[in-house]
Amino acid sequence: MSSILDDNFSKLRLMNYFATNLKTLRKEKNLTQPQLAQALNVSKGMISLWENEICEPTASNIIAVANFFNISIDDLLLTNLI
Repeated sequence: MSSILDDNFSKLRLMNYFATNLKTLRKEKNLTQPQLAQALNVSKGMISLWENEICEPTASNIIAVANFFNISIDDLLLTNLI
């Protein structure tokens, strides 16, 4: 049972770091959500869904975000950049 809870906690923490870091990085570059969406070739609302932890990004989207901001995937998902 604790393994399931640990896995769920880890997943929630990853999503929280991704969402927080995405918003921080976007604002540092003075980009709007629609501008970032266009750069990443995703729908305009997708950035909001990610930043508000409503929708999980795909692996390819995580790679695209990391590449766009020139940051490692580890830093994007495992570090609180604030």
